Amino acid sequence: MNTSNGTIDWQAHRSEFPATERLIYYNNAAVSPMSTRVREAIDTFSNDLMTEGYLCIERAFERIAEVRAAAARLIGCSAEEIAFIKNTTQGVLLAANGIRGIEGSSIVMPSIEFPANVYPWLALEKKGAEIRMVEPEEGRITAEMLIDACDGSTRVVTVSAVQFSNGYRIDLGKLGSFCRDKGIYLHVDGIQIVGMLDIDVNELKIDFLSTGGHKWLLTPPGTGFFYCRKELIEEIDIWNPGWTGVEYFWNFLEYRQPYRKDASRFEEGATNMHGVYGLGASIDRFLEIGMDRIEKRILSITDLLEKGLEALGYTITSPRKSGERSGIICFAGSDKDPESIMQELMDGGVAASVREGSIRLSPHFYNDAGEVERFLEILK
Repeated sequence: MNTSNGTIDWQAHRSEFPATERLIYYNNAAVSPMSTRVREAIDTFSNDLMTEGYLCIERAFERIAEVRAAAARLIGCSAEEIAFIKNTTQGVLLAANGIRGIEGSSIVMPSIEFPANVYPWLALEKKGAEIRMVEPEEGRITAEMLIDACDGSTRVVTVSAVQFSNGYRIDLGKLGSFCRDKGIYLHVDGIQIVGMLDIDVNELKIDFLSTGGHKWLLTPPGTGFFYCRKELIEEIDIWNPGWTGVEYFWNFLEYRQPYRKDASRFEEGATNMHGVYGLGASIDRFLEIGMDRIEKRILSITDLLEKGLEALGYTITSPRKSGERSGIICFAGSDKDPESIMQELMDGGVAASVREGSIRLSPHFYNDAGEVERFLEILK
C-alpha cells in the first residue's frame, strides 16, 4: 500500500481495521483490534487444515520459517535468535528460569513493572536471589536509577522498554551498554514497544526480549516471540524441554538427542500455527510500511492529543520529554474523576483504559487526525 512516489496510503491500511468504523480505538496498549489481513491469514491455515489435514503441515512449516525470519528483521536480529511463545510471560519465564548461577545474586527492576515481568523473577527468591525494586521519581525510573542500583552481585536487570502505566520510554541504549560492559544480563519486556516504536536489539545491546502479539503487534492473544542473543543460546538452561526442541525431532524414539542449535530449542511442542500465521501477516505489514514511519506517525498522533488535551485544561501525566515519549499518553482532569471521564469516552465510542488514576490512550498507525478532533469534542 505504498503509492508510486513512495508515500504511505494510511487510509488504505486503516480500511483493513473494521473496529474504526464504530470506535475511536485508543486501547492498543491493552488489546488491539484484528485487521482483515490477519483474519484472512488465520482463515488460510484453518481452511488448509479443514480440507487437507496433516497434508498441509509441510507448507505450514515453511510459513513458520518465513514468519520467524520476519520477526527477526522487525527487531534487528537473526532468525536463529527467535523462538515463538504464547505470551510475554512465557518469554520472561524462559529467561528467569534459564539463567545459571542465580543463587546469591541480585536482580534489579523497576517497582512499577507489569506483573508479567515480576512474578517469574520474584519466584527466584526461593533459589536465593535478591530482588531489588527501584522506586520511581515523578513517574520515571531512568536508566541511571537502575544502574545505580546495580553492584558486583547483580546478575540481571529486567525492565519494560515502555512502562504500561504511563508510557515512559527508558533509555535502553544507555542501560544496555552498561549491562554489557559489566557482564550483567539485560532482559526487556517488549510488549509495549514492538510494533509501536523502532527497536534494534543488537544496537541496544539487549540480551533477551519477550513480547506477546496482542497489543502493538496487532495479532490475537496466544502468540508472540522471544529473542535470545545467539552467544547466549547455549548458556541458558532449558527448564521446559519438549519434543520439538531437539535436533532431530522427527526421530521420535531417539530420546538422547542434543538440543537444537538455535532459539527454537525453547519451543516445547506443537506451534500455535493459527497465531503464527496471523502474526506473520501483521509483521509483514510493519516491514512493508517501515517501523521508522510507523513510529513517526504514532508519535505525531500523541502530540496532537497532548496539545488538544492541554488546550482543554487537562493535565498530561505521562513523561513527555525528549527521548521519553511513546505511543502511550495519559491524562487527568482537575475537576473530574477518571471513572467519570472514562464513562464520557465510552458513551462517545472511545476505547481507552484507566491506569493509576489517569486515562490511558494508546493510538496506532491506523488512527488519524480526524479521530483526534472527534475525541477532543467529546471531552469539551
